[in-house]
Amino acid sequence: MSLEKSTLDKDLEKIVHVEAATRSLSTGYVGHGMALLFLGASAVLAGAVAGVDHHSSLVVFAAVLGGYMALNIGANDVANNVGPAVGSRAMTMMMALIIAAVFESAGALIAGGDVVSTISKGIIDPAQVQNSQIFIDAMMAALIAAAIWVNLATVLNAPVSTTHSVVGGVMGAGIAAVGFSLVNWTTLGAIAASWVISPLLGGIIAALFLAFIKLNIIYTDDKIASARRWVPILIAIMAGCFASYLTLKGLKRVWKADAQSIALIGFGVFALVWAITHPIIRRQSEGMENRNRSLRKLFQIPLICSAALLSFAHGANDVANAIGPLAAILSAVESGAVTAKAAVPVWVMIIGAFGISLGLFIYGPKLVRMVGAQITKMNPMRAYCVALSAAITVIVASWLGLPVSSTHIAVGAVFGVGFFREQFTKRSKRRQQMIQRRPSDAASDEEASVSVDVLRHRKLVRRSHFMTIIVAWVITVPASAILAAGAYYLISMI
Repeated sequence: MSLEKSTLDKDLEKIVHVEAATRSLSTGYVGHGMALLFLGASAVLAGAVAGVDHHSSLVVFAAVLGGYMALNIGANDVANNVGPAVGSRAMTMMMALIIAAVFESAGALIAGGDVVSTISKGIIDPAQVQNSQIFIDAMMAALIAAAIWVNLATVLNAPVSTTHSVVGGVMGAGIAAVGFSLVNWTTLGAIAASWVISPLLGGIIAALFLAFIKLNIIYTDDKIASARRWVPILIAIMAGCFASYLTLKGLKRVWKADAQSIALIGFGVFALVWAITHPIIRRQSEGMENRNRSLRKLFQIPLICSAALLSFAHGANDVANAIGPLAAILSAVESGAVTAKAAVPVWVMIIGAFGISLGLFIYGPKLVRMVGAQITKMNPMRAYCVALSAAITVIVASWLGLPVSSTHIAVGAVFGVGFFREQFTKRSKRRQQMIQRRPSDAASDEEASVSVDVLRHRKLVRRSHFMTIIVAWVITVPASAILAAGAYYLISMI
């Protein structure tokens, strides 16, 4: 007699699937509930500070909008800082979320600046907006539009520039309020140029470093000896660049350094870190096999440090995208005048910092996985090139006076690494010879079992993600502008 109950087994299997689906849905509801609680807390905090005068409702509404924008920045923008490190398995998702949240908040609160620009990137002239109520309505419309656009981009799995979203929102609301004469088209043109400059610079620099690592470490007969020579130098370069990057972009509130001081700090940190890491790498590499898998272990700690430093600098700079328009509204409400810069109260900075961290925890993992694993396959060496490229590109662009987007740089670096791998796989004779001679010299264990001809025609960058992201970048400013113009007309009618 058979004891098998096929029908019961099927029913139990259905129950398991239902439970899994319920758990997934409840997790989503919990996340949305936490976001709503945060927005409610922002409203209560703003109401307590604003009091009960006739402008308090404006302040409360603006605080909710600023909190909503901060959530979206955390969901979309922070993925660029930790995505490659997570994709390379240098750290787990939870570890990345905790590190990013802590350092984003620290960057926002410590170095976020007590004064922010109320007119994003100087694209409109505040002198042409004489009526403070029109200005308040325009800033609210800009904040609504930028937040909605970033939210939509996150749903579509497209990392976009939150700075460009705010730029588009301010421009669209300004045009709807005053007219096209309000816009500084020269500045806007420079921002548009950064759509091309940012990803190209990031991609080229990342590809150059990856080429150096492949030719001087990976595809050499004695990988460990090469690593002992070059890895301390590469780590020191990263440390020096990040020291300069933080001095330039992350510590402006604490200390405004000149170019000479920034360079001296960078070189000083480079020398110090090289002296410290050289014996550490030598000791760590003792007994390692002459394989690529061994090399990856040497880059894990630098990647964790880079994720933390990128998050700190991002929090210091991009928190202004959430609180800049909010600070502008507060300034206009309190003074009854339109100003180009406004002081930021502590409670506003707290909303921005906490909102970014909460948005990252609730909604960020989706974009972290996409940036870190779904565009192209990451390992610690490739992720190192992406992180270093982000720091170097910002430094070079600032030195040249070019407006760039950290999002475009980081994602451009990921694309640069992927496309370089494609070309290197197809064209590198040294690589093909070494793989034929020693399969363990393949970039991954999977490649060791694949023929050279198959690898030559393999696409190592997902074209669908590439096209989605490029289209999202191109339409960010006009889409935000159109949304802001519509929001302004609705607000002015109400």
